[in-house]
Amino acid sequence: MLTPTLRWLWRFLQPYRHRVLLALAALIVGSASWLVLGQGVRLLVDRGFLSGDPSQLNGLMLLVLGINLVGGMAVFLRFYLMTWLGERVSGDIRKAVYDHLLGLSPDFFDTTRTGEVISRFTADTTVLQTVVGMSLSMALRSALTLVGGVAMMAITSWQLTLAVLVAVPVVLGPIAFFGRRVRTLSRASQDRVAQLGATVDETLHEIQTVQSYGHEGRDRAHFAEQVEAVMSTAARRIRYRSGLIAAVMILSVTAITLVSWLGALEVMAGTLTAGQLTAFMFYAVLVAGAVGTLSEVIGEIQRAAGASERLQEMMAVVPAIAAPSKPSALPEAARSAIGFENVTFAYPSAPQLPVLSQVNLTIAPGERVALVGPSGAGKTTLFQLLKLFYRPQQGRVCLGDVDTAEVDPAQWRQQFALVPQEPVIFATSVLENVRYGRPEASLAEVEAACRAARADEFVRALPEGYDSFLGERGVRLSGGQKQRIAIARAILADRPILLLDEATSALDAANEAQVQAALETLMAGRTTVIIAHRLATVVGADRLVVLEGGRIRATGSHDALMDQSPLYRELAQLQLMKTG
Repeated sequence: MLTPTLRWLWRFLQPYRHRVLLALAALIVGSASWLVLGQGVRLLVDRGFLSGDPSQLNGLMLLVLGINLVGGMAVFLRFYLMTWLGERVSGDIRKAVYDHLLGLSPDFFDTTRTGEVISRFTADTTVLQTVVGMSLSMALRSALTLVGGVAMMAITSWQLTLAVLVAVPVVLGPIAFFGRRVRTLSRASQDRVAQLGATVDETLHEIQTVQSYGHEGRDRAHFAEQVEAVMSTAARRIRYRSGLIAAVMILSVTAITLVSWLGALEVMAGTLTAGQLTAFMFYAVLVAGAVGTLSEVIGEIQRAAGASERLQEMMAVVPAIAAPSKPSALPEAARSAIGFENVTFAYPSAPQLPVLSQVNLTIAPGERVALVGPSGAGKTTLFQLLKLFYRPQQGRVCLGDVDTAEVDPAQWRQQFALVPQEPVIFATSVLENVRYGRPEASLAEVEAACRAARADEFVRALPEGYDSFLGERGVRLSGGQKQRIAIARAILADRPILLLDEATSALDAANEAQVQAALETLMAGRTTVIIAHRLATVVGADRLVVLEGGRIRATGSHDALMDQSPLYRELAQLQLMKTG
């Protein structure tokens, strides 16, 4: 199971293959230095300590120190390059996953918790960073040391090497046994951590609701249960991994001790020199250390396999809304009608529950159409289809004669400016929030848009004016101020079609009149579709479309609908006449 993981990681390492090759070269030089050092130790004992010649001893000592210096420099280069590659690859993976997520359709986020996605960005990529930057390098170095050390042991004493090789299967057995379980439990542990992150994200996002309903105790208990579940899985993983390391160490030291005993007997018998035994034991310690390191590193690589699987799963999600291979050119939106032709639609999360049924509606260029009806009638869903977040299961949504199925979603969405009922404010400055739809806009253009949205006055009153940081989700602004920032954003975007989700619903009476006047100027000459929660704001629309149960029940002016539509008349009586 490691091969697919390494193959996937190689995709991200390939752009830096020259650095990878240099790191491998440093790794080989470093490992070779340690292996050659064993021969230096043999010479130091046999021709230095036992020769009685100080000059020869001094020369051999300098040789050993030189070999050590080369090895140290190679270790520095390898460590630097591999750590850099770990950081670089984890960053590239994060960018690749983020780029992919931005192209996914809303139905993915309808069924996937944000906290889980964030966990994959952080915890999983950090695991991969550790593996590329440290564990993979250690595994390769240990593998080279293991192979080279066994070869040098065989050159030094093939009899003792045979004795060591008999013990190798005994040492490697626990790696195979424990390794599979470590990998399985690592994946389960990462999944539980992702659930933990999702809970934290959701709770903190809705902290006011949590505190308002006094739900802190239940949330603490639920979170504690999840923490214990993470700990339980982690404890099992740690237990297996600890058993792996302990077994390898015990068996390795036992094997070295037994081989030392056999070697000492050979020295006493005169078939082996003291230097050869010293060199052999030096290599035996290197090999044992390599095996021990591999047993530790394999656990990390097994964790990386689980992490890469989770990231690959997310990268494998295919966007439900994708551009066709040859997208059709869009007509000029300002002169093209919007059409819903026999549209039937159900959300992917509930395909058996149609939200729209056989909807037919044409909106002429420059027309101002208001969608009215009770909650759940399908008004917001029509907006979702217009914004091309979904495509209908039956029928067509068109601009002119061009169907949404034939166009590039990015080009389609550039025809629309949106002012939602709950304005979205990003954790950045006023300037960046307003020019979100036109990043190249100048400060003067942003100021003009804010004046038109009646936002300039309160923006200038902020501590740093247009450079003021608005906080997470715009916590430094009131509801009405957020709404005016969103309106300024739509004004600056200057798109031919406007989608207004009751854009003045959060304003007080004084500001509502001012912003409504700004919107009147903005809507002039543009096709405008309005979701109306308060009929008083849309009685002057060119046409009102009454929706109920996902079907169009009536269309016409306010006066015509008062005469012809019992449903509209009922809505009007509940709102207009009550306030009158």
